[in-house]
Amino acid sequence: MNPSEYWRQLRSICVLHLLSVKRVQSFRSVREEETQIMMEEVKHSTLPSVPIDLSQLFSMITNDILCRVTFGRKYGGESGKELKELFMEFTELLGSFVIGEFVPWLDWLTSVSGLYTRANRVATRFDKFLEEVVDHHVNRYPDDVTSNLDHVGSDSQGHNDFVDVLLFLQRTNATGFPIDRTVIKCLILDVFVAGADTTSTILEWTMTELLRHPMVLKKVQDEAKNVVGNRKNITEDDLVHMHYLKAVIKETLRLNPPIPLLVPRESMQDIKLQDYNIASGTRVIVNAWAIARDPKYWDRPEEFAPERFMNNYIDVKGNDFELIPFGAGRRGCPGTIFAMVIVEIVLANLLHQFEWVLPEGVESLDMSETVGLTIYRKVPLVALASPKN
Repeated sequence: MNPSEYWRQLRSICVLHLLSVKRVQSFRSVREEETQIMMEEVKHSTLPSVPIDLSQLFSMITNDILCRVTFGRKYGGESGKELKELFMEFTELLGSFVIGEFVPWLDWLTSVSGLYTRANRVATRFDKFLEEVVDHHVNRYPDDVTSNLDHVGSDSQGHNDFVDVLLFLQRTNATGFPIDRTVIKCLILDVFVAGADTTSTILEWTMTELLRHPMVLKKVQDEAKNVVGNRKNITEDDLVHMHYLKAVIKETLRLNPPIPLLVPRESMQDIKLQDYNIASGTRVIVNAWAIARDPKYWDRPEEFAPERFMNNYIDVKGNDFELIPFGAGRRGCPGTIFAMVIVEIVLANLLHQFEWVLPEGVESLDMSETVGLTIYRKVPLVALASPKN
């Protein structure tokens, strides 16, 4: 099997057993349970004049959901903190500029900078963590080769998680091609890194824009009240009717895509695009940030205006090239649905159950960004919350 075909087969495993519409729906109980746990923590943290660190909150719930779905358990306390720091350093390294990739004879500068040393250290720590995860699953079901894949997904109590699925496929050779431990660890890493950082970043930037635009925040809260009435918790069934919330998220993705420069690709053959001759092997980097702010396609491109997406056909799934925060085509992100439903259920409940304002004395938010593959806030987002009557 050639490398391209092997890659397609591995991608199909992730889509079928974790990211398909059916699987995303099967994880509903996990999302709703973790959302309610988060809401209780926010409720107990709403002390007068004590702001809540929303950046940390969003990172926590995203990690908890992904850990339950992927690993079958959550990592709290010091283990959770270390895991978060490890992933943050990993994504920072992914977005680092490696001069040797562009000017090979200057690669020694990368070594001198210490980048390779950091990368090796992070790789060693990650490998140790993933080995422990796989060993835990192997030891939990040492002789089980009869798992039914139709029941994989919804929680760690009665269903298998993604690691269990991969081990089942390895033991039974159900895919028709070999899957060794290294491949399993790579798939786990890809799923977790791609899902955790980007999803929490979307939550962070959406809440940032809502705090900067109180009238928009009020419209989302009014919509939530109209949809659920006096009911406290918003479920995923209610999200279908929250069109303005979806428009707010789309507008946030337009102005603040989590990965402004999409993952680099490489042309496989010589082509001519308009008047440009592009040679095989050319690295292609798509600037999704610039496309989403291009005045040729957007009216008032620098303005935060969710109304532009009301009764508008444009979506973020890669079908409309004016807005491609998740990429498009065969190389588009397969986890779009998985991420969006987490963002919607978390935001809907936070905005419906609490009033949110900036801390006293803060008139405007610092919009500085970090440098890395994923662009999140450089300064943590904090706000005051008060429970609604």
